[in-house]
Amino acid sequence: MQFGIFSVGDLTTDPTTGRTPTEQERIKAILTIAQKVEEVGLDVFATGEHHNPPFVPSSPTTMLGYIAAKTERIILSTATTLITTSDPVKIAEDFAMLQHVADGRVDLTLGRGNTGPVYPWFGQDIRQGIPLALENYALLRRLWTEEFVDWEGQFRTPLQGFQSTPRPLDGVAPFVWHGSIRTPEIAEQAAFYGDGFFANHIFWPASHTAKMVGFYRQRFEHYGHGTAEQAIVGLGGQVFMRKNSQDAVKEFRPYFDNAPVYGHGPSLEEFTSQTPLTVGSPQEVIDRTLGFRDYVGDYQRQLFLMDHAGLPLKTVLEQLDLLGEEVVPVLRREFAKNRPATVPDAPTHASLVAAAAAAPVGASVGAPVEVA
Repeated sequence: MQFGIFSVGDLTTDPTTGRTPTEQERIKAILTIAQKVEEVGLDVFATGEHHNPPFVPSSPTTMLGYIAAKTERIILSTATTLITTSDPVKIAEDFAMLQHVADGRVDLTLGRGNTGPVYPWFGQDIRQGIPLALENYALLRRLWTEEFVDWEGQFRTPLQGFQSTPRPLDGVAPFVWHGSIRTPEIAEQAAFYGDGFFANHIFWPASHTAKMVGFYRQRFEHYGHGTAEQAIVGLGGQVFMRKNSQDAVKEFRPYFDNAPVYGHGPSLEEFTSQTPLTVGSPQEVIDRTLGFRDYVGDYQRQLFLMDHAGLPLKTVLEQLDLLGEEVVPVLRREFAKNRPATVPDAPTHASLVAAAAAAPVGASVGAPVEVA
């Protein structure tokens, strides 16, 4: 099972000091955090994609390319790559290039984002969000799997004999996770292609996440990719830790109360009771995280959000030390217990290359279906 960090890259005033970092300070902090992820023994670092304040990661592959040069082991991913408003040709080329730079340590999570105005900024209509996601991904797959592509669709100019460059490393495209909080059509898309489904359930109760993951598993089996328990599932999570749970709550409360997303809304206690947010001791984080398996089954990837709401870099690095030293080793051990041998590991470049070598000649996935 893979454990890691995802960053949304918000640029937020520290409510305890009143200081707001500069854009460069925040970007440099994210790069430092990514390197710390490898240092403490985690497996994945993922960055979001946003094109509006208060967020800074507008160019994920630029950041990940730098991190690739500074690390040796971790998988470099995205918390969201905007499949609706980014050109599939550009996504295909950017991530194939990143594969080569990072020696294959690359995958990505596709999503529609959470900012409505981004659609007209990139010449699209938010009312076409689902059709855009379906059509653009169908093209992206072809760009990675076919050397020359003739294509015509609804949302971009046609392609004639187009070849994206560079080609995917070792002829194998990066593994794709489809991320969604609330949209069953995206879970259906992930299931149809046999891709991963990432349920970023940091704002939703367990009952909702269980329904989304259960639907994806059912449809994964329906399309013949394996049994429901063999579907590839990732979860988001959100934690803040101190050795003593009372200290954690006291320190985190002002950040929670003033966070740009959920600040000035539910109380910290209400939010932690209704979502996976855990504020407390390392043992409380362990117990809560292990409980995720009770409602989604055995899964492959767990990413935590830790660098948001104006938390200073020093605090985030301390959190990563606790995660790497006291939490993740226990989670690895406990999640491995009673895990059926039939449940696959999260795909890596090496495993995808091996699977491609073992596949029958000419084997491929069909065209996308219409989902309702």
